[in-house]
Amino acid sequence: FTIGADKLASGRGHGEPLRLMIDLDEKAEIINVVAHEPNAKLLVASKAGYGFIAPENDLLAQKRGGKQVLNGEMLAMLRIPSNPQGDHVAVIGENIKALIFPLAELPEMGRGKGVKLQNYKQGGLVDVAVFNAEAGPEWADGGGRRRNWPDWKDWLGKRAGAGRQGPRGMRKFR
Repeated sequence: FTIGADKLASGRGHGEPLRLMIDLDEKAEIINVVAHEPNAKLLVASKAGYGFIAPENDLLAQKRGGKQVLNGEMLAMLRIPSNPQGDHVAVIGENIKALIFPLAELPEMGRGKGVKLQNYKQGGLVDVAVFNAEAGPEWADGGGRRRNWPDWKDWLGKRAGAGRQGPRGMRKFR
C-alpha cells in the first residue's frame, strides 16, 4: 500500500486509523512501514521461505486497494542498506537452523514468488536480516539483548541450503 504524506493527520490529536486510509483485509497485519526512498531496494520475504529484491519504485501502488507484490504470506520487507553496508543475508527458520549467504544470490524482481532462501523439511522462515560482512550480523536473545555473532562465517553457505543449528539462544535477528 502507498499513502501520500499529505493524507496523514497533521497537528494535534490521535490521527486516523490506517485501516481507514487503505483497503486492508480485516485479518491482515502490518509488518513494516517505510518512507519511500527513490531508487532504494527492499528485500521481500515470505513465511514459506521465498524472497527477492524489489526496486522500491516498482512497489508504489496507485490504488487504495494496494498492489500485490509477493505471491504468498509476507513475513518481512526490509530496506537494503546501500553498499557496502548490506552485502549478506542471514535467515533463520522455525527449526532454529540459520543460514548466511551473499545478497548477490537473490534476484531483482518487481513482483512474484521469489527464490527459496532456506530449505525446510517442515515449518518455514522466522526472520531475515541484511548485514555488512565487515561488521557481522547481530541477533536478539530471549531477553531482548543485542548479541554480536563473531563466528557467523561458520554458517555461510549457498542460498536454499538447510543451514545449521544457530547459536544458543538465537531465535530472531531484530
